Amino acid sequence: MSVLDNFSTWKEFLANRIDQAKNFGMSDKTITEMAQHVGDYLSQNVEPKNEEERVLKELWNAASEEEQRALASAMIKLVQKN
Repeated sequence: MSVLDNFSTWKEFLANRIDQAKNFGMSDKTITEMAQHVGDYLSQNVEPKNEEERVLKELWNAASEEEQRALASAMIKLVQKN
């Protein structure tokens, strides 16, 4: 089972990777930039597996680069609160 098959699993996976990055001393700005690159990759190369991912992909594709950065930042905040 892929971490992308279930949105809750994806959020947990992302939260763990963010924690690891912070433990290695990565700044919030760098983490957000990396999240933006991941968002670009997923949007261009991975078919959504559920409705949440489909909505995120549609939002991502409609957004400007600045808005994508905001979406990446919001996603980081979402998974860190859980």
